[in-house]
Amino acid sequence: MKSTNIIVGLFSIFLFSASTSSAQKKFVNTAPEVSPMPMKAEMTEIWNPEVKIITPGKKAGEAPSDAIVLFDGKNLDQWVSQRDKTKAPRWKIVNNDYFEVVPGTGGIETKLLFGDCQLHIEWSAPDSIEYGGQDRGNSGVFFQNRYELQVLDSYGNRTYRNGQAGSIYKDHAPLVNAMRNPAEWNTYDVIYTAPRFKTTGELDAPARITVLHNGVLVQNNVTINGLTNYIGLHTYTSAHGEDVISLQDHSCKTQYRNIWIRRL
Repeated sequence: MKSTNIIVGLFSIFLFSASTSSAQKKFVNTAPEVSPMPMKAEMTEIWNPEVKIITPGKKAGEAPSDAIVLFDGKNLDQWVSQRDKTKAPRWKIVNNDYFEVVPGTGGIETKLLFGDCQLHIEWSAPDSIEYGGQDRGNSGVFFQNRYELQVLDSYGNRTYRNGQAGSIYKDHAPLVNAMRNPAEWNTYDVIYTAPRFKTTGELDAPARITVLHNGVLVQNNVTINGLTNYIGLHTYTSAHGEDVISLQDHSCKTQYRNIWIRRL
């Protein structure tokens, strides 16, 4: 009897396994693969949010409607003296058109702080040529009060290439010399991306800058390697946030007009 029971048991197990295998086969997905829906033009169209509308200037160099006008010929209300931030600049406004650096009075800086920005600024060296090299119309535009875009009369005026007009001073020479003669005005149109820092204070991403000098590309999204130094290499010494735009008093006569900025 025991042998018979064993045989019957084994046969039952065989039948159960066979039926299970058969059941599993019944649930195998044999449906044909479904092809993805064909793309339509509207599937890659993004409608919202709608792009913000601004009014551009009526002619080249005029401020668009969303710009902050830093100087329009009337006053220096957007600026303070770097020597005494409680006082107005001592630089001189001429003919309700431009202002002159008054050598020896110190630089000036904006009251407002900026990081990423688009800046338009026009400048000129004195019409009469008295000096050469770094002493002819020398000034500078400092982003976040640290990183200098050089201002210098480089028209027929040889100096070190990473210190001439359009250079990121002592960092990057301009691609070309696009300087106009001293009787004419120059323009800088700048796209500036501020550096980013980690919560630890370490540098995460360096500053970058694009510069058009008189409509000619002279800095093409270059990396700013650090704080502008006259002596020594440029490095990022400490983390910082937004800061002022400043204009340098380099003990030279230089002129500025039509300055506006857009936050990016």
